[in-house]
Amino acid sequence: MRHLLAIGTLPVVVAVIIPAYLIRADGGPKVGWDLAPPLGLLPTLVGGLLVGLGVLLVYQTVSLFATIGKGTLAPWDPPRTLVIRGPYQYVRNPMISGVLAILLGEAILFGSFPVFSWFVLFFATNALIMPLIEEPLLESRFGSDYVDYKRAVPRWIPKLRRSGRRSNESP
Repeated sequence: MRHLLAIGTLPVVVAVIIPAYLIRADGGPKVGWDLAPPLGLLPTLVGGLLVGLGVLLVYQTVSLFATIGKGTLAPWDPPRTLVIRGPYQYVRNPMISGVLAILLGEAILFGSFPVFSWFVLFFATNALIMPLIEEPLLESRFGSDYVDYKRAVPRWIPKLRRSGRRSNESP
């Protein structure tokens, strides 16, 4: 139940409820951007692909927080163990990357400038919160393990090879 509360409160509000409101307030979805076929399929395919990849990434990260981290994505019930497995081997914030992919995909899929603006605002907010608030909290919670992880793994843009840290892997 605590996972459903965290998911419903955070990613669902950010990636579903707010975009749905913005799209409705803007006059509804503009799937295909009123482009002539087959060109109108391009934003539909690109947007749908980004949404699908984002949902997959959010699902993976929430699952890892539950199984390895023994916590949720919510600040009031955070992981008790540092998660450095799966997509966390490539970037430190794959959950936010997943939500950003969903938002950008929705903006493209539905031809919504307000959703694109929400994507930019959400990214900018997280670009400030991560280094100023979240990372210092993680350093205080996980100590040198997080400091080593932070040195080895980039915040947003993945390295082509995964980090050398492997302590969360299954036997």
